[in-house]
Amino acid sequence: MIGRLNHVAIAVPDLAAGAALYRDTLGATVSAPQAEPDHGVTVVFIELPNTKIELLEPLGEASPIAAFLAKNPSGGIHHVCYEVDDILAARDRLKTGGARVLGDGEPKIGAHGKPVLFLHPKDFNGTLVELEQA
Repeated sequence: MIGRLNHVAIAVPDLAAGAALYRDTLGATVSAPQAEPDHGVTVVFIELPNTKIELLEPLGEASPIAAFLAKNPSGGIHHVCYEVDDILAARDRLKTGGARVLGDGEPKIGAHGKPVLFLHPKDFNGTLVELEQA
């Protein structure tokens, strides 16, 4: 059901500093910051030959990333994102198998302009999983 790894997301307390670290220290190509109000974050993407790294910074105090950073002030891996061909079929199959889909269970449009869903970390070895329609 899952396809390729789309990205690994890392929550950071300072997006500009995180982007500079990847760009200036590691020599990576980093996208411009992109606000995602529906998800409560501002993001940049670090382009790699085989996938991407997404840096997330809270967009407002109600951001779920703010709560994550309160527990992990230096930041850390927040989620992994896998591609699926049909997000609704994937959701239905996962729910039938007992996995919990976060939110209202309906896909939202993610940072790449494609539908996404998040799956409860307790159902996936403590890892928050994002599914993105390919």
